[in-house]
Amino acid sequence: MAAVATSIETNPMRKLLIAKLVLNIGVGRSGESIERARLVIEDLAGQKPCSRDARESIRDFGVRKGEPIGVMATIRGERAETVLKRLLEAKSSTLPISSFDGNGSISFGLREHIEIPGVRYDPDIGIFGLNASVLLERPASRVKRRHLRRTKVGKRQRVNQDESITYFRENFRITVT
Repeated sequence: MAAVATSIETNPMRKLLIAKLVLNIGVGRSGESIERARLVIEDLAGQKPCSRDARESIRDFGVRKGEPIGVMATIRGERAETVLKRLLEAKSSTLPISSFDGNGSISFGLREHIEIPGVRYDPDIGIFGLNASVLLERPASRVKRRHLRRTKVGKRQRVNQDESITYFRENFRITVT
């Protein structure tokens, strides 16, 4: 049994990777506030964010279908890891266990973006809360998304909650409450 555990630890296909980090700010209305939220995401992500449009009209909130009400950016690679470190530092390296789901995803929010180290308050922009979602996967996970010869990923190759908690404890030194 020890030989099996050793081969799993050294197998490069069992290694966990950050597939993507998604930053999202939901403003709830369009106009100037969307542009200010766009500046916040652009500053954090280092790339141009895209807007999210309302799916339906809600008269009480003054929102019309198709109107931009939020901004988001998807970050991949090394930049995702560096931004994630800053976000976790703002959370005091502590996440509740409810942030981890059974499919290798982690989601958490920040009440104010100025809590992030290196971000200063700008009165022209204001203060925004943001949500961050991280997807962990293994190297062979592309087979479920590719166009040609798409197939299912085996149960042992999927990331579960315990593995994602262990990954974050080892790589980001977080505590899970």
